[in-house]
Amino acid sequence: MTARILVVDDIPANVKLLEARLVAEYFDVLTASDGYQALAICDSRPVDIILLDIMMPGIDGFEVCERLKANPKTAHIPVVMVTALDQPSDRVRGLKAGADDFLTKPVNDLQLMSRVKSLVRLKNVSDELRLRAETAKSVGFEDLSRAERPDEPGNILLVDARASSQDRISRALKPVAGLTIISDPQAALFEAAEQAFDLVIVNANFDDYDPLRLCSQLRSLERTRYIPILLVAEQGAEDLVVRALDLGVTDYIMRPIDPNELIARSLTQIRRKQCNDRLRLSVHQTIELAITDGLTGLHNRRYLDNHLKLLIERATKRGRSLSICVADIDRFKAVNDTYGHDAGDEVLREFARRLRTTVRGADLACRFGGEEFVLVMPDTDVATASEIAERLRASVETTPFLLQDRGTTLSITASMGIAVLDPAGETPDGLLKRADTALYQAKRNGRNQVVGAAA
Repeated sequence: MTARILVVDDIPANVKLLEARLVAEYFDVLTASDGYQALAICDSRPVDIILLDIMMPGIDGFEVCERLKANPKTAHIPVVMVTALDQPSDRVRGLKAGADDFLTKPVNDLQLMSRVKSLVRLKNVSDELRLRAETAKSVGFEDLSRAERPDEPGNILLVDARASSQDRISRALKPVAGLTIISDPQAALFEAAEQAFDLVIVNANFDDYDPLRLCSQLRSLERTRYIPILLVAEQGAEDLVVRALDLGVTDYIMRPIDPNELIARSLTQIRRKQCNDRLRLSVHQTIELAITDGLTGLHNRRYLDNHLKLLIERATKRGRSLSICVADIDRFKAVNDTYGHDAGDEVLREFARRLRTTVRGADLACRFGGEEFVLVMPDTDVATASEIAERLRASVETTPFLLQDRGTTLSITASMGIAVLDPAGETPDGLLKRADTALYQAKRNGRNQVVGAAA
C-alpha cells in the first residue's frame, strides 16, 4: 500500500519526524509549513492523506480543514489533525470542521501507521467510486456530484455487553439517529446482515468474547462490508485499537466517552456511508444498461475503453503500478458447435461468475467480446497479478461447468496474458496489445496457462 501524504506543521522538527516515519513505510511525503501553503498544494496536485497541525500562525488547522472540506476538489481528502490539544471540546470542534481523526503529540508510531493505512484503504474505495462516476459522465450520463452531500437521519446498531453503557450511549445518540441495541455479538452479526444500518458501534467490554472477531466478520460478509464500524475501547488499549484498524474498523473512541465527541464521530461516519451508498446506487442505475454486458453482467468494452484511460492516467501521474490480464476460454467454438449457443452462453455466464469471485474491490472485470475477458488491477505489480490470474485459471480448470438444461458437465480451461503498465506511460491500446500478445503466447504454449508480457 502506498499513498501521497501531506504533512502540515509550522515547526520543522515536527515535519521532519513525521516525514521520516512515513518515508520509512514507503509513503510519498509532501510538506507544508503553514495553512496557505497546504491549501495551494492540495489545489495543484493529488494528495491522499493530510496530517494537519492545529496551532499554526496565519490560519489554524481548524480553518484549513473547513476550507478543504468546502472545496469540491479537496473535500474527499481525509484529514488527520495532529495536535497537543487533548480536550474533548477541541476534538469535537475538529470533527465539526470535517476532520477524519486525531493524533495526539507525541505521535505513537503504531497508531500513526494504522490510522494512515486505514484511511488510505477508505480513500481508495471512495476514489474508485468517484472515478467510475467520471467515466459515466464521459459516456454521456448525468453529473453524480449531487449524490455527495446527503442529509438524512442514520440507523445505528450498538453492540454492547453492559446495560449501563448501553444506556449512556443510547441517551447520547437517540436524538440524532435511530438506534438498535444488541448484547449478543452473533445476533448482532445476523441483524447487521438483515437490516440496513449506516453505522455499527462495537463496545469492547465483553468478558468472554473478542470484539475484533465481530469486526472481522462484519468486514468479510458482502452485506456488511461497507458499513462503517466505530470501536469503543478502554484508555491504554493501544494494541486493540491498532489491530482493529488493521482489520478495517473505520474509527474508534476511548472511554470515558464524551457524548459530543460520540455524536460528532457517529454523524461523520453516517454521512460518509450515505454518500458512498448514493454514489454506488446512482452509478449503477444510470450506466448499467449502457456499459454492462447483458449476458454476463460484467462491464462491457465500451466501459473498459473509457475507464482504462482514466486508470492509466491516474497510475502514471501517481507513479503506481497497474496490471492488466486478458483471459480467453480455450476451444470455446467447440462448445458452441457441439452443444449449441445456449450452452455457450451458460459457460460464459459461469466464467464471469468465477471471475467476479476472484477479483478484489478495486479491480475492474470486463467482457471484452466473444469468449475474451479483461481484468484491470490498479496498484498491482506483476507478481500479484500473476497470482490472481493463476487463481482464476485454477478455478476454471478444477471445477467442471454444469449445463443446467442438459444436466451435463464440461471440462473448461482458459489461457491468460498479463501486462504491467510502463512507468513512463502507455496508451490503453498499447497495454492491451501487450497483454493480448502474452495471451497468444499462452495459446501457442499449449493453453490453460498464464503468461506475462515482456517489459
